[in-house]
Amino acid sequence: MREDDDGRGRDGKRGGVDHTAVRRGNLARVLGEIRSPGTLSRAALATRIGLTKATVSNLVTELLERRLVRETGWRQTGNVGRPGRLLELDGSAAAALGLEVNANYLAVRGVDLAERVLVERRVGFDAVRTEASRAVGELARLAGEAIAELDRARTSLVGIGVAVPGLVDVPSGTVRYAPNLPWQDVPIAEWLRHRLELGEDTRITVDNEANLAALAEFGSVVNTADDLVYLTGELGIGAGVVSGGRLLRGSDGFSGELGHVPVDPRGRRCGCGQHGCLETKIGLAAATRAAAPDLDGAFRDPEEQARVLLQRAEAGDPQALSGLDEVGRWLGVGVSIAVNMLNPGAVVLGGYFAVVSAYVVPAAMRELRSRTIAGETAICPITASFFGFTAAVRGGTSVITEEVFRDPLRAPAGARR
Repeated sequence: MREDDDGRGRDGKRGGVDHTAVRRGNLARVLGEIRSPGTLSRAALATRIGLTKATVSNLVTELLERRLVRETGWRQTGNVGRPGRLLELDGSAAAALGLEVNANYLAVRGVDLAERVLVERRVGFDAVRTEASRAVGELARLAGEAIAELDRARTSLVGIGVAVPGLVDVPSGTVRYAPNLPWQDVPIAEWLRHRLELGEDTRITVDNEANLAALAEFGSVVNTADDLVYLTGELGIGAGVVSGGRLLRGSDGFSGELGHVPVDPRGRRCGCGQHGCLETKIGLAAATRAAAPDLDGAFRDPEEQARVLLQRAEAGDPQALSGLDEVGRWLGVGVSIAVNMLNPGAVVLGGYFAVVSAYVVPAAMRELRSRTIAGETAICPITASFFGFTAAVRGGTSVITEEVFRDPLRAPAGARR
């Protein structure tokens, strides 16, 4: 059997070749080319990836059957021969669900493989004062409603990506420690699978919110850096690190806890038990105490809270301006730690930081310049997140969709309309 065979041989592993793996790889190559900007015919695909026209035709047929691609129009190449059917990404048969648990809300976002949004919702929820199993039950209820909407759209769920603000054992889908919730050893993937009655063929991935948000920002159209640090701006502060285009997890997957680096030994007690963590200086609660102390504890929705801080700063409120400038100074302290350790090409501010970036970045840059050991050469831009409060849940969907692009056989078979 040829090296570029479509994998439909009678002996799946004859001659030591795993034809399913070969077919999976070839399907991914073809789908990746069709996913790229522009439209291609089968003949153009065969030329580009170096497979025979017959093999490419078979692969395209399977992608059509799985509704991963679709035919769109004709193109004549040259003056001789039949015109070729053009192909483009479809992806309407398979959907990914992103879920997020945060201190003050739960969120869900469902997209198909072409990133068309099928369902998107965020609801206020006090996860801090709610027992873990009940919180996961509420998250499952929200996910169940979203899955019902996907069913009505004739789209099959292929996986769920869950974002949680804490230390996550990714292989088992267990939250080991989330100081701001507080959770310890919560098997969130197992609980969700049981409550949603999902089979093992539906992937459930659980990861730290900053990691998933960093992946979303890294994949955005505005990012040009292969090395970036993403900082969450919620009740807690976390860091997602992308190095060389890949997420940096650490040996046990627990990297990125920049918010729990002590910066003021005499400071407030942090949710992790230490005193003076960076989180106690620049978390959203700390920002409200500094910039709008009369509103401390008045809000549940962090985005609404951030908007009020922005409005007061834009109105020239002295307390808001001085408070946000102080937050920016401490933010610069935290950013300088990341810059001196990691030398990123960009630092991206998420959550409430993205909303009030105009009032915290100048002070942060001043502090960064005064603390960067390598001088001006190592100083990188500090920018506002492209996705704001939705970055983590977007990252949850992206880890699932990318898995399908790497293995198109995960999309439902026989899905062609």
